Amino acid sequence: MALAADVIVSADAWDAAGDLDVLAARVVAQCVKTSKVRLAKVSELCVNFCDDAAIQALNAQWRGKDKPTNVLSFPTPGALAKKPLLGDIAIAYETVQREAIEQEKPFLDHVSHMIIHGFLHLIGYDHETRDEAEAMEALERRVAAALGISDPYEGSLPEDETAAELSGGENVGKS
Repeated sequence: MALAADVIVSADAWDAAGDLDVLAARVVAQCVKTSKVRLAKVSELCVNFCDDAAIQALNAQWRGKDKPTNVLSFPTPGALAKKPLLGDIAIAYETVQREAIEQEKPFLDHVSHMIIHGFLHLIGYDHETRDEAEAMEALERRVAAALGISDPYEGSLPEDETAAELSGGENVGKS
């Protein structure tokens, strides 16, 4: 199986982040390994490193929410084992940078978490219910740990919060 992570850097602010191609490839490879997902023999996905304005436009168009968010996922329809294009992930620089500062996390660790979160949406994970959120977050933690990243949900909202509030980012469509 070969999975390519095509990277688009559509906001200049990302230039200081280093080699995003290498980061995306490393994170996606670990997601595949840890999740044990069965993909098409050859498949790809796109990660768009954009800004808040671009992600706000996408969020307004596809989710009816006219505000920026950290990550959006756009899965393509079809069975994972048969589709050559998994979908697209968009990650907003300003929001991710602000969150990393607020949560006292290294910026690239938080970016990696956004890639993990977005990838898991592309392969069918979601966080609409408490059970879905717990399963998705557990896998996010395992992938992060395999990458040497601290628990991305450490210090997250208390248990009585809704599942939708537990996870950042959104899945725009169902696979």
